[in-house]
Amino acid sequence: MLNKAIKFFIQNKLVALLFLTGFVIGGLVVSPFNFGIHILTRDPVSVDAIPDIGENQQNIFTKWEGRYPQDVEDQINYPLTMALGLPRLKNIKI
Repeated sequence: MLNKAIKFFIQNKLVALLFLTGFVIGGLVVSPFNFGIHILTRDPVSVDAIPDIGENQQNIFTKWEGRYPQDVEDQINYPLTMALGLPRLKNIKI
């Protein structure tokens, strides 16, 4: 199927050029950037990007029957958190 499509576009370069032109024009129409092309009616796709400005956190839940919570924290959670470490890690929750 794909081989047939590739062969078709290689043999029909004008059709391939028309498809490429249509994709480029369509991309310019819906692009969120203003390229200053006044010929095209723009209908940009809205971009809603909210950065995560909170501090990095890792939540580790460990069950170790018969051990004190401080032992679990000292022997499992803290070493595991440091081994997995995130850049600028400030908060470690049990």
